[in-house]
Amino acid sequence: MVNEKQLKKAHEYDFRKTIALKNFVDVKGYDFSKPFDFKQFLESFKNTGFQATNIGIAMDIIKKMRKDNVKIILTYTSNLVTSGLRDVIAYLVKNKLVHALCTTGGGIEEDIMKCFKPFVIGHFDKDAKELYVRGMNRTGNIYVPDSIYMEFEQFVLRLLEKFYKRQLTENKVVSTIEFVDELGKEINNESSILYWAYKNRIPVFAPGLVDGAIGDIIWFFKNKHPDFKLDVSDDVLKMNNLPVEADNTGVIALGSGLPRHYALNANIFRGGTKYAVYISSGTEWDGSTSSSKPNEAYTWGKIKLFEPFEKNSVEVVGDATIIFPLIVACAFRQ
Repeated sequence: MVNEKQLKKAHEYDFRKTIALKNFVDVKGYDFSKPFDFKQFLESFKNTGFQATNIGIAMDIIKKMRKDNVKIILTYTSNLVTSGLRDVIAYLVKNKLVHALCTTGGGIEEDIMKCFKPFVIGHFDKDAKELYVRGMNRTGNIYVPDSIYMEFEQFVLRLLEKFYKRQLTENKVVSTIEFVDELGKEINNESSILYWAYKNRIPVFAPGLVDGAIGDIIWFFKNKHPDFKLDVSDDVLKMNNLPVEADNTGVIALGSGLPRHYALNANIFRGGTKYAVYISSGTEWDGSTSSSKPNEAYTWGKIKLFEPFEKNSVEVVGDATIIFPLIVACAFRQ
C-alpha cells in the first residue's frame, strides 16, 4: 500500500498551484437561447477556442488591414476557383476590397471556363472510369465537363493569334500579366474575377500561368509558331514593385503553394508584409508547404516581426470554402 507521505506527494503532483492568469479571456461559446444576431455570432468565434479562435483573430487582422488602408494582396489556389469561392473572390474584386491577386494557371483558366458553362456538384467517390467515359473531369466533389476545354481553347487561341501578330509587326512580346488582363477584357462577363480585375485595374499575377490548360494550348500554338514568346519578367517586376512602393501591405492567402510564396517573397524587399492571414489545410512537417507557418515566414523576412506574433498574423487550419465566407461576412461586409 502507498504510505501517507507518498499519498501527500502524489496529491501535490496531481493538484498543482496555478499562477494567476492575467489578460486572458474566458472560453465561451455563442448563446443560442437569445434572438440570433449574426454579427455577435461571428464575434463569438474568438472566445470559442481551437480554430474558431483563429478565425476570430483572422477577422480582426483583416479589419486592421482595412482600417490602416494597406495594399491587400489576395492569393488563392485553383481549386478555390473550381469551387463557389470564385463568386466570393469576384465580389471582393468588383468592390475594390483587395488591391492585387496572385493565383495559379488553374485559377485563371477556370474563372474563364465558368463563363462558358457551369461546373456541377457531384460526388467524391464516383466511379472514375464512368466519369472518364462520359467526358467528365472531377475535382473533389465538383465535376468539370471536358467540352468546356474546347470552348476555352478557341477563346485563348484568338488572343494568342492577336499577340503573335503584334510580336511580328511591332516586335513587342506579351507579358503574362498583360495576357491575363486581356483575358478579363475579352471575356466581358460580370461573373468573372478577371473581368472585374480588368475593369478596376487590379493586377492579377499568375507566375504558374502555363501549368494547366493555357500551357497546353500554348504548346500546340508554339509548335506551329516556334518564335512565339511569353515574357514572365514583367510579371515579377510588377509583383516585387507593388510592396516596395506601398506604404504597407497585407497578404490574405487561401491555400499555400506558388501563389502564397510569390506574394510573400515579394514582401521581403520591403522588410515583410505588415499583416498576414493564412487559411490552409497543409502541414509543415515535410517542409513542402510554401512559407509554411507565419513564424517560419518571419525567419525569411516575409512578415514583419511583432511581439506577440498574433498581433499581425495568423494561420487558420481548415477548409477555405467554409472559413473564408465567414471571414468575408465579418471583415468585409460589416
